[in-house]
Amino acid sequence: MRIDLHTHSTASDGTDTPAELVRNAAAAGLDVVALTDHDSTRGHAEAIAALPGLDRPLTLVTGAELSCRLDSVGLHLLAYLFDPDEPAFLRERELVRDDRVPRARTMVARLQEMGVPITWEQVARIAGDASLGRPHIATALVELGVVETVSDAFTPQWLANGGRAYAEKHELDPFAAIRLVKAAGGVTVFAHPQAVKRGEVLPESAVARLAAAGLDGIEVDHMDHDGPTRARLRGLAAELGLLTTGSSDYHGTRKTVELGACTTDPEIYGEITRRASGAFPVPGTGGPA
Repeated sequence: MRIDLHTHSTASDGTDTPAELVRNAAAAGLDVVALTDHDSTRGHAEAIAALPGLDRPLTLVTGAELSCRLDSVGLHLLAYLFDPDEPAFLRERELVRDDRVPRARTMVARLQEMGVPITWEQVARIAGDASLGRPHIATALVELGVVETVSDAFTPQWLANGGRAYAEKHELDPFAAIRLVKAAGGVTVFAHPQAVKRGEVLPESAVARLAAAGLDGIEVDHMDHDGPTRARLRGLAAELGLLTTGSSDYHGTRKTVELGACTTDPEIYGEITRRASGAFPVPGTGGPA
């Protein structure tokens, strides 16, 4: 089985619609794909509706990538198979989403003060109906020729955590996020915990605190982790009793990584589904009649 547990659609900052994402996942030979848009579940219904029309069976794992902050360091938690209508968790996700627009306006204003000819209208056009985020602003910088790629915008000079144009937004306390996800029947995995090129990362002692609070796993195999980093994270996971996952963090054409670039072991996937009670993977019925 080929299992990719971290992807994004136009419901947040990807370039594939949810339906396109599952079609592309099937075409890439995946057997399981998780849709984990930033702080949003808006793409789930469209992705589920597209499953029967696929050329081959594909199972969809519903989820979200949660924006959190601990000790002044931003981090992301992948939440899988939770009840999206659980009231307390839904309320917190809405608070995070509602703060995205004023935060983006602040970053656009800061870029303008730096002499960048970016406009709010340009960023809004790029984002469309999506949950607005830094990648949309980064795409505008690419359009303007300020940087060559979206990744080049995530540096201290521009949009990285603490960067010149960076602005904070409402973010969850990760300990509270773990409690909320578990209360909604879900499973939590710390996304790209050592992606140092994105900015400051948490020390291993903080990961241990999260594990003690109920964190289920860490994302080890990721494009932002080199070989030694992956080996170190596997050792940490073994020490703390955490699951280890692998994922593409696919964003469509906004990043160069392909679906299935990194994958999760089927036994780990099975354990994630066993721990979840808020929702269940949705099996696709596509394929030849």
